[in-house]
Amino acid sequence: MGLNYLWDTNTVIYFLQRQFTPGAEKFIDNILLTSQPAISAITEIELLCWRTANDNDLLVIRNFIKDAYVYELEQDIKDKTAALRKHHNLKLPDAVIAATAIVNKLTLITRNSKDFNKIPELEVSNPFSL
Repeated sequence: MGLNYLWDTNTVIYFLQRQFTPGAEKFIDNILLTSQPAISAITEIELLCWRTANDNDLLVIRNFIKDAYVYELEQDIKDKTAALRKHHNLKLPDAVIAATAIVNKLTLITRNSKDFNKIPELEVSNPFSL
């Protein structure tokens, strides 16, 4: 399976809680036919400290992370993160996620497209807009 998309934290949560619209669910199902879920290291951390997660949620989250490809914070991602924060006034987690997608030439899947659409070099897809 290829790696074509980077899943934002909100996308993973909607996926695990089965909260997608029918259009978003179809979009994600099509992606999963050809691409392994991929997340940034910051998404992994955000998922593991999700405040409302109970023990069962954490088990599901850990299984998702185990099956996903996790992009670690390599130096090129750190450098891109710093540049994005300076130029686009992003929160640190959003900057890390955007940098991870850009450096690895991935399309970011997120419901939070308004914060990411201001980055011209980042390809963004909002499954909820389908």
